[in-house]
Amino acid sequence: MLDERSIKVLWAVINSYISNPDPVGSRYVTRKYSLEFSPATIRNIMADLEELGFLSQPHTSAGRVPTDKGYRFYVENLMDENVCCHKGLIDSLTRRLEDLREDIYTLLDETTRTLSSHSHYLGIAVSPGPDGSTLRCIELIPYSDDRIAVILFTNEGIIKHKILKNNFSFSRNDLNRIARYLNKEFSGYTIKEIRQRLLEEMARDKELCDSLISQALSLCGDAMSCYGANVFISGLTEILELPEFSDIEKIKEISRTIEDKHAVIKLIDSLANAEGVQVVIGAENTVEEMKTLSIITSTYKEGDKPAGIVGIIGPTRMDYSSAISLVDVTARFLTEILDEGGQEWRKGR
Repeated sequence: MLDERSIKVLWAVINSYISNPDPVGSRYVTRKYSLEFSPATIRNIMADLEELGFLSQPHTSAGRVPTDKGYRFYVENLMDENVCCHKGLIDSLTRRLEDLREDIYTLLDETTRTLSSHSHYLGIAVSPGPDGSTLRCIELIPYSDDRIAVILFTNEGIIKHKILKNNFSFSRNDLNRIARYLNKEFSGYTIKEIRQRLLEEMARDKELCDSLISQALSLCGDAMSCYGANVFISGLTEILELPEFSDIEKIKEISRTIEDKHAVIKLIDSLANAEGVQVVIGAENTVEEMKTLSIITSTYKEGDKPAGIVGIIGPTRMDYSSAISLVDVTARFLTEILDEGGQEWRKGR
């Protein structure tokens, strides 16, 4: 555990670096924060913090900058917990209230734009997906000579359909047999459970004797691939103006990563059922290309169940206090909206 002097110096260094992306020196800390220690004492404390992994020194002649470990300690122990009201954000979101009655996706798209404009980072939102919905039945219908219509009905009243290529030249009788098999095997399971079972069954594909069953699993896997959540991301131009992304290669890397929305889903998938605001810092990210970024997320709910996710992605040198407050306020706002008009937006899912 850090002593009181070390905590004060670490807090000062991190706050300074968040405000200005230059390595922080001991003299600057002394002048800026009027600490009761001499520059020499602060320099020694900063050296100790570096040895403990809370700070690093990019150049021998430079000051120190926070590490991921330092930011983590800051978020959990030192951050200003006073939540701003963010009235401007709430006003911006309230103006989109009417859109909810027609299309929640419009609301979420506007939410990400508003988050980005208020934070100057990337705003993200994941729409309510059907993963927690329970399958009632699947229907397979010939659509054309080489296309099949796959229709999914859930117990919650959600209906989804997708047109797939008839790669196996299924006849109408084949489709009826496959539908009976799939309904027998998967009716009553959630979409998430079905996806998991499909992965397990298809991994054992070579052991299946009935080729029609193998083809049925393949078809079902293709159909389930469309029943994911939608991802909305805004603010790439905002984040690219930050000094962390002045290097052209870094710009290309983050652009490719953000455009790959599957990577974003993978990144936040483990946070989908977490309570409250979640903060993932730098190397804690599971996606390699995002290990220089931090992500702050919170789930918004429909009733007692998580419905989707909103969040912010930015550099590890992030104003965590403000960003966490922004995300928390936004998630609560969306939850209130779904509580007020939850049945209406389902029609567009």
